Amino acid sequence: MARFKHYGPNTQGRDYAVGDIHGHFSRLEATLERARFDPKRDRLFSVGDLVDRGPESPRALEWLNQPWFHAVQGNHEVLTRQYVDQDPQLDPRDYLSSGGAWFMDSPASQQREYAERFAQLPVALEIETAQGLVGMVHAHCPFSSWTTLRDYLSGALPYAIELEETFQWSRARLKARDESEVRDVRAVVVGHTPLQRPRRLGNVWHIDTAGWSEGYFSLLELGQLRVVQA
Repeated sequence: MARFKHYGPNTQGRDYAVGDIHGHFSRLEATLERARFDPKRDRLFSVGDLVDRGPESPRALEWLNQPWFHAVQGNHEVLTRQYVDQDPQLDPRDYLSSGGAWFMDSPASQQREYAERFAQLPVALEIETAQGLVGMVHAHCPFSSWTTLRDYLSGALPYAIELEETFQWSRARLKARDESEVRDVRAVVVGHTPLQRPRRLGNVWHIDTAGWSEGYFSLLELGQLRVVQA
């Protein structure tokens, strides 16, 4: 499994990022239609948490098979693997309350199929734009330098177990209202924490605006770092 992935520039169209989806793909499709998203030219990058809570979680594999759709691994993707592996750190009751009923009720073969596919998603990715590099991780970049994050996830730095949950679970920057910049990258895009509107702290964009609940999906156009009102 490649824990870090690089994408070259999109020379044909536009690149967008979207917050947590949580099994509401029809709502997202409506947002993309209003934004005039063109799958023949444009690309959509997801901060993860494709599944749980929403009624269309089984469509996640359908979306991951689209050549224009790319995602990092969110904590809810990690939960599927923990459930299949019967990880003692996961209390099934907690997973059920987090929206995992659809997965727990699925046949074992289907559970393995989803968990294995989600395990292949990178923990972080980066996209080249004409204006500079944009990084993406589900919840938090625990390093002050994007180069260090890249080196760590690519195996160039020693494995540190205390870092592993921060990528998909930490809300440290929001809690501290940390305005510091992540060096060596134009912007970092994250989700995980539902907000009323997108928020930028330093050069980190928090774009989960609860389109899976009572909010709306925010699309961040990566070329201009502009939130599209769709």
